[in-house]
Amino acid sequence: MSSTPSQRDQYLVINVMGQETTALASLLTRLCTEQRCTIINSRMSRHGTCAVLLLQVSGSWDALARLETLLPPLAKREHFVLSMRRSQSLEERPQALPYNVFVTAAQRPELVGELCTFFQQLSIDIEDLQSFTYLAQHTGTPMLNLTLTIAIPAQTQLSWLREQFLDFCDELNLDAVIEPWRPLH
Repeated sequence: MSSTPSQRDQYLVINVMGQETTALASLLTRLCTEQRCTIINSRMSRHGTCAVLLLQVSGSWDALARLETLLPPLAKREHFVLSMRRSQSLEERPQALPYNVFVTAAQRPELVGELCTFFQQLSIDIEDLQSFTYLAQHTGTPMLNLTLTIAIPAQTQLSWLREQFLDFCDELNLDAVIEPWRPLH
């Protein structure tokens, strides 16, 4: 099977939560391959004692149906929490510019929600959100580090958006940067 999905392929998003990161990843990726499904996108992270694996797989309707049938008994046997949903391709999206937003601030419980609401009010989609907290080395202050990837509608004036964002960050006393997305490699 080719690495690029064909137009006839369908999509399934699988989210699992369990204890063992490597065993969970190995088990699910092997099962996808055995069922002739291609992993299009994947993420795994550890959250305390829980590991979370998110997979977007593509395949023919019958390959995905077999996978959907095999996953629930596997989840029960291997003691992981499973959710899955059929998905569509996002090929017909309006033109948008990918940008990264980096925020560092003193930790406040409502801060991530306030940032999400800011972008929602401007009709800017959040494509990816990652955050973590830590204690500042010298002061012990609880800190938040947040990275967002956003999709700015092509008709949005970037200088206006930057000004709105910087005013918003000044009001909340956030150290933040908004810049064009660049591939890591």
